[in-house]
Amino acid sequence: MVLLGNLGSQPAYAVSGLLVGILVGMTGVGGGSLMTPLLMLLFGVHPTTAVGTDLLFAAATKSVGTTIHSAGKTVDWAIVRRLAAGSVPATIICLGAMAYSGAASHAVTSLISIVLGVSLLLSAISLLFKAQILHFITRRYPEFNTTSSTRLTVLTGVILGILVCLSSVGAGALGTIALIILYPRLPMVRIVGSDIAHAVPLTLLAGAGHWLLGTIDFPLLGMLLIGSIPGIIIGSFTARYAPEALLKACLGIVLAIVGFKLLAK
Repeated sequence: MVLLGNLGSQPAYAVSGLLVGILVGMTGVGGGSLMTPLLMLLFGVHPTTAVGTDLLFAAATKSVGTTIHSAGKTVDWAIVRRLAAGSVPATIICLGAMAYSGAASHAVTSLISIVLGVSLLLSAISLLFKAQILHFITRRYPEFNTTSSTRLTVLTGVILGILVCLSSVGAGALGTIALIILYPRLPMVRIVGSDIAHAVPLTLLAGAGHWLLGTIDFPLLGMLLIGSIPGIIIGSFTARYAPEALLKACLGIVLAIVGFKLLAK
């Protein structure tokens, strides 16, 4: 677990939270995708602690986004319930397996690094080739009926629950593109709002489980939030002026590089 006794490192944690917060505010993506590998590769935080701390970090920051989207009536709560029907039990089972194997064991640590690397690569692909992916899927499967969408949404929740529990990555870029495919007629703002709303209980549950496993560094979490909360506010206000396509392309390239780096360790 990271010890924050090194006072010189504390401003760096806050600055990291600020930069990630600004990026999330501008693009809606990048919380877990950037913060967890940043903690592991730049600050040397143990993988399990990095994931656990980032989960509560994501829960706190995305709560603000959920409040805004809910007030604007841009959350489809039926979709959120379907996702949660899959993600909640999957997360509980995943946490139980981690507790049984030992959260700090070599096997769990190695699995986290592998899942994190793969998740980052998938997120990068979804960001860089989103248009091509959607074009291929919609052309091959022009319409999902209600029954298929419901069943596949629950299955998507299962996959997201496992990915988020092990890596804290997946609820953003991967969740969004899955919902776009499953609900092609739903306005984009409701897709994003529903994905963010689902991410809050998912990351909170997974984070609570990591807390029970003893893998949360609360001083580190506090320093990250000191930076991220104003960062999200800044990012949200400047989002309309930011070149979103360029930002997401750059983010996708960074995630691909980091993903390969983690898998090569």
